[in-house]
Amino acid sequence: MRYGFVTILIAGFTGLSILLVPPVTLSPAAEKPEVAGIRDTAEIEAQRARGAYLARIGNCLGCHTAYSGLPYAGGHLLDTSIGVFITPNITSDKETGIGLWSEEDFWRALHNGRGRDGNLLYPAFPYSEYTKVSREDSDAIFAYLQSLPPVRQRNAPNRINFPFNWRPLLQVWQLIYFSPGIYLPDTLQDDEWNRGAYLVQGLGHCNACHTRRNLLGISKGDILGGGQLMGSNWYAPSLTSLQEASTADWPIEDITRLLKTGSASRAVTTGPMANVVSQSLQFLTEDDARAVAKYLKSLPETEPRSRGTAPPLTEEVDKQLKKGGQIYETYCQDCHGNLGEGAPGSYPALAGNRGVTMASPTNAIRSVLNGGYAPVTEVQRRPYGMPPFAQVLPDKEIALVLSYIRNSWGNRGSLVTPEQVDRSRKGAQ
Repeated sequence: MRYGFVTILIAGFTGLSILLVPPVTLSPAAEKPEVAGIRDTAEIEAQRARGAYLARIGNCLGCHTAYSGLPYAGGHLLDTSIGVFITPNITSDKETGIGLWSEEDFWRALHNGRGRDGNLLYPAFPYSEYTKVSREDSDAIFAYLQSLPPVRQRNAPNRINFPFNWRPLLQVWQLIYFSPGIYLPDTLQDDEWNRGAYLVQGLGHCNACHTRRNLLGISKGDILGGGQLMGSNWYAPSLTSLQEASTADWPIEDITRLLKTGSASRAVTTGPMANVVSQSLQFLTEDDARAVAKYLKSLPETEPRSRGTAPPLTEEVDKQLKKGGQIYETYCQDCHGNLGEGAPGSYPALAGNRGVTMASPTNAIRSVLNGGYAPVTEVQRRPYGMPPFAQVLPDKEIALVLSYIRNSWGNRGSLVTPEQVDRSRKGAQ
């Protein structure tokens, strides 16, 4: 059959974009590749189908596809503290992609952080997490990528700042901070928990975003304890703090629903996480989603790295909150309710919303500026979204209304300043 494309709408914090995603169905030209040790066509197709699933769970498409670009052809820009990385083409093209790679080459990249030529890779490619992926799963992903039509696309080189562009430094980095090794099951836990841990720690590479890192990309805080996203003014909240995004007190079913749909009774995913749900997590099988939920629910509780300070209710503060309340009544109340109760299934509640009261108001500011868009998924193709207010409200008014929301209906949080809004508006961290 001819190779085609299906279109999926991806909802991000900047609005809706259309992304072309290759289907799992394989082209006739790729039905009889030279795959070592496999002769049966059914086995080949089964391995590739599994690889397609694993590639989605690892969200390979998210990084290796430029905005409005061809799937897996690279060109996506990753802005980091040491420079801009431009993701490579991983289609089967032999000149500009990985068509000349072998299974061993691909495994070496995931497991050891080394390219086909033996050069060390920068950890912007999260091999510190992918090293936990099994060889069987690595081979399946490679088989799937090799089955895709080649895309001839030579991407620009990385723009890495001095002295980090001096590659011998990577040897020192790996020697000190990187230890290759596949995931080893915890014998004190059952198979379902271990499957969840394998997906979160390995293919899902959740730690790459949800852990605070220093200039060199080295974890500084608790694992999954929250951190600033690379090159983004978004904060990936702690998955271990009940004041942020821990699900320790959630039913397993609610966690599973949030993973696969981006919406549950207690939370709605927006911003970069909405993209992760649309591009990756919605495709989890029910068993895998439940396994991930079980693992996340079991994470030991930690404190957030900063609690923030709620303001004393002085006369001046009361005056500011009243002004914020007036803005809320004009722009927010129709959807979120006069008591911040929201509308189940449509608009999230703001009362008791941990995403609103986190010590860092970054995500709340970004949502007001750029809009809040839940992920588009198979079960929710047209979710409700919040329009952007960047062109409607000045910094001072956004600060006032967020300060009001963070200190109403039982919420308590620090006041938001116009300077914080200005930094987010300009994309500063």
